[in-house]
Amino acid sequence: MASFVQGALSALARRPDLDVAAYALTFRGRGGLAAQVPTGVRAASRPMAARLLRALWRRTDHPVIERWTGPVDVAHGTNFVAPPARAAATVVTVHDLTPVRFPELSTPDTRQYPGLLARALRRGAFVHTPSAAVAAEVVELLGVPAERVVAVHHGVPPVAAGDPVVGRRLAGAERYVLALGTIEPRKDLPSLLAAFDAVAAALPDLRLVVAGPDGWGTSAFEDALARTAHRGRVVRLGWVEDPERGALLHGAWAYAYPSLYEGFGFPPLEAMAAGVPVVATTAGALPEVLGDAARMVEPGDVDALAAALLRLDDAGERTALVQRGHRRVAAFSWDDCAAGLVALYRRAMASS
Repeated sequence: MASFVQGALSALARRPDLDVAAYALTFRGRGGLAAQVPTGVRAASRPMAARLLRALWRRTDHPVIERWTGPVDVAHGTNFVAPPARAAATVVTVHDLTPVRFPELSTPDTRQYPGLLARALRRGAFVHTPSAAVAAEVVELLGVPAERVVAVHHGVPPVAAGDPVVGRRLAGAERYVLALGTIEPRKDLPSLLAAFDAVAAALPDLRLVVAGPDGWGTSAFEDALARTAHRGRVVRLGWVEDPERGALLHGAWAYAYPSLYEGFGFPPLEAMAAGVPVVATTAGALPEVLGDAARMVEPGDVDALAAALLRLDDAGERTALVQRGHRRVAAFSWDDCAAGLVALYRRAMASS
């Protein structure tokens, strides 16, 4: 979500026809907002206690966002939570419907989102989604009129320059499959461990590198790792800073994204931008976003995931995926995203 906000804000701030203000639902972080927003964006730095405000907004239409931003034409809630407004039109971004479709894969905090969304929709909010797949789900599962739901694709976050040699040093191998992100059930890393186990004998020099902070799926990952026959070839790096992240991406032999559900999917696009072939699932919006630039398998199909990884041992397969990946990444632009959002803002203003 942070990648979307940073990319969209930067592109919106470049437009001469807009005056952009940013707010953040945070109390402790209020002092740091001004330093994080792009040049040309005003920061509303008065304290906004997230937990308290979400509790109030589930039940009431106060306090209004203008209390922090001053008069605005459109208030955009960029992460499921749309603040009430005194006079502004309202847009809310719904990145995916995990709390509705897969509540068992959601945290207690994110399971609050449907109630907050329902109230915002009753106030007349328009919905932005990052993909047509999520837009269709919002219409079907939340009953929002289709004319109030607009899909606007994200851009691709810039990938930090990285030395492949450093990435391979971190991995401890010349060839490694990389998975990046917080350890959580939706990412289905246990299936990736099982698939790696299935190909490890055929590719004896290959390692699996899992980089990202612990999350609420860590115990299931650790249990699966303990059952992995080739666990000595699995490298768990934890959180990595941007330079190391860039090095790992540029040095990877392949990028694996075995997700059970996605509303967009930044990491495989970042891997494509780094020139790395991608294996991903057909979950959620991934077919729409990745197109023919990734080798796709059904979610949870360990045998298919293993077979897709084995296919990457073919030089022609790798070259074709890398070429298609570069073309796919070029199709996503933050300026195009900003243009789509501005069109949505104008529609919301005209409606209100």
